[in-house]
Amino acid sequence: MLVRIDFESDVALYIQLRDQIIMGIATETIKNGESLPSVRQMAEEIGINMHTVNKTYALLREEGFITLDRRNGAVVKLDVDKIKAVKCLKEDMKVVLAKAIAKNISKEEALEVVNEIYTEYGDL
Repeated sequence: MLVRIDFESDVALYIQLRDQIIMGIATETIKNGESLPSVRQMAEEIGINMHTVNKTYALLREEGFITLDRRNGAVVKLDVDKIKAVKCLKEDMKVVLAKAIAKNISKEEALEVVNEIYTEYGDL
């Protein structure tokens, strides 16, 4: 699994890792039912603390992207509660769009970006 962490970024390492895993799921580089590396393996592969990986996996579980169990470790298992997912998306988008509006990005420009991203991910 290829993960790129920017150690110079202001974004927390566990958030960067979470985002990379979610993008992997979106692009189907990481498939539903696939096991993620163990906490120890992931930490060693990308050169971060095991507690950071553990925090990432806990967050991904909380957000409905993975399940955690002692025998199988972290396994991608998508929560299919679409109503909940849309509600979370709306909350996330409020902040993203507020930033866009504050930087004078028009609705049309924002929609163009959304369309580009959906195209990148295969217009699911």
